[in-house]
Amino acid sequence: MIPVLLPLLASTLDGYWLSDGYGRFIEAAGDKLQTYEITSVSCLQSYTLTKRADGQFAAGNSDPIFVSPGPEPDTLWFHSPDAASSVLVRRVAKRPAVCEKPTPNDPETNFEVFWNTFAEQHGFLKHRGVDWAATYKTFRPRVTAATTPEQLFDIFSAMIEPLHDAHTFIGAGGIHRNFHGKKPGTLLLTEDEKRKTIEIIEQRYLESPLRSWCNGHVRYGRLKANAGYLRINAFAGYTPGGHFEDGARALDEALDAAIKDASQTRGLIIDVRINGGGDDPYGVQIAGRLTNRPYVAFVKRARNDPADLDRWTAPQPSKAVPSDKPRFLGRVVELIGPDTVSAGETFTMALMGREPRIVRIGENTQGVYSDVLGRTLPNGWRFGLPNEVFLTEGGKDFEAGGVPPDVRIPVFPKSDLDSNRDSALEKALTYFK
Repeated sequence: MIPVLLPLLASTLDGYWLSDGYGRFIEAAGDKLQTYEITSVSCLQSYTLTKRADGQFAAGNSDPIFVSPGPEPDTLWFHSPDAASSVLVRRVAKRPAVCEKPTPNDPETNFEVFWNTFAEQHGFLKHRGVDWAATYKTFRPRVTAATTPEQLFDIFSAMIEPLHDAHTFIGAGGIHRNFHGKKPGTLLLTEDEKRKTIEIIEQRYLESPLRSWCNGHVRYGRLKANAGYLRINAFAGYTPGGHFEDGARALDEALDAAIKDASQTRGLIIDVRINGGGDDPYGVQIAGRLTNRPYVAFVKRARNDPADLDRWTAPQPSKAVPSDKPRFLGRVVELIGPDTVSAGETFTMALMGREPRIVRIGENTQGVYSDVLGRTLPNGWRFGLPNEVFLTEGGKDFEAGGVPPDVRIPVFPKSDLDSNRDSALEKALTYFK
């Protein structure tokens, strides 16, 4: 479970700290925590956390990072409220040797930092069938001091494309280039097609148009077949300011209204077939509205050995706990598919332990679960990769393959869009007869 988080005196933090996994070094002095991204070949300054009046730390106007005592002497927990786990850091006597000298900014060093970050942090190179050492042998000779930024970007993209990992990206602002990995077969519906799916549901299946909350990311309506329909297209961006606690309150407001109506129906359909992810705790928050008993939603671990792909941090379970707010305890069907991504998938995992059991209809989800570990290259480019694994209580993960449905039905096929119908939704309604 996430530890109890209490403010610490700044004086107890002064010194040097290394994270368990995540490749972070922290230098604490007074009311400031300076973080660094480290690999075996690099040490790059990252964000600065400043102590606030409430005793917590934050970077600018972002959500606070809660710092609290760890499980052993000279350890601390760092926790962000939008994450389903905390990061353990340990006090060290001195700065890492790699931080005693500047990291150069040249094509060859940028390559080394990029390759080593994936080698030391990516948790699923074996899952995704990529020999990362062979990748080095193939691409390293192509990089020289004369390699242009455009050429370097193309090399990096070619290196990680075979991972087919939607939690990998490269952003090269200086040359206006971006790359995002993706799983073959991902729908990638256009915005017009996404609007079309809503129009079909509202015009053909709902008694009235969908009500909307959370900046339009959470919608609810009652189906003509006397069932509730809850559509969630993201687990983030619920308020203009984007702060997690404000979003949690907005989500509760939506759930209060949806559950009040759904409780008068034969059942509830939850639709996350188009869901771009976000903050995992929101999914656990919803799960707590659907159960009358506590259960493990999922267990989270992070890779913590740069040389060993099979070494992970201690398990941190998240629990779905019955809410003290209105709950829906009747029949539930969930609609999923390849555009159910990240927090949409951890939400799906969080519903697996619910009783009565929730039936999943559609296609396998995307197969990416980890928070994206964001990093910066010496040249200023941003990139990201997954370094965490989400497991069921029994120890199973769904990385790469995705969470499978119980009933397999194509998700928004062209034939459905052309004929103004939703076959998966129609199938879901048969479970309430």
